[in-house]
Amino acid sequence: MKKGINTVEDYITKFPKNVQNKLQLVRKTILKNAPNAIESISYGMPAYKLNKKPLVYFGGFTKHIGFYATPTGHQKFESQLSKYKQGKGSVQFPLSEDLPVDLITEIVVFRVNENNQK
Repeated sequence: MKKGINTVEDYITKFPKNVQNKLQLVRKTILKNAPNAIESISYGMPAYKLNKKPLVYFGGFTKHIGFYATPTGHQKFESQLSKYKQGKGSVQFPLSEDLPVDLITEIVVFRVNENNQK
């Protein structure tokens, strides 16, 4: 974990204001759709667990917001995510574009349902 970053709020405040706004929007979207999730910092970024299992993570970068919904979240929404740069279990939402809040919502809801079934 980066020094001095103990909470998601600490993490977000380390970024420029325009990035902070996008990170807060991702955070708000996750918390609204996963109200029982536990928020923490893991792997140096905001992390959410539900039923003691990973739900989603997100992180701020120079040119994008990284969103990590474990492989199943990305597999399920493969076609909707295809327009974005991706890695294994990650997707990059460019800072130069509006965040796809509806898509993030759908992924979080899917992961919540998946976590609740396991």
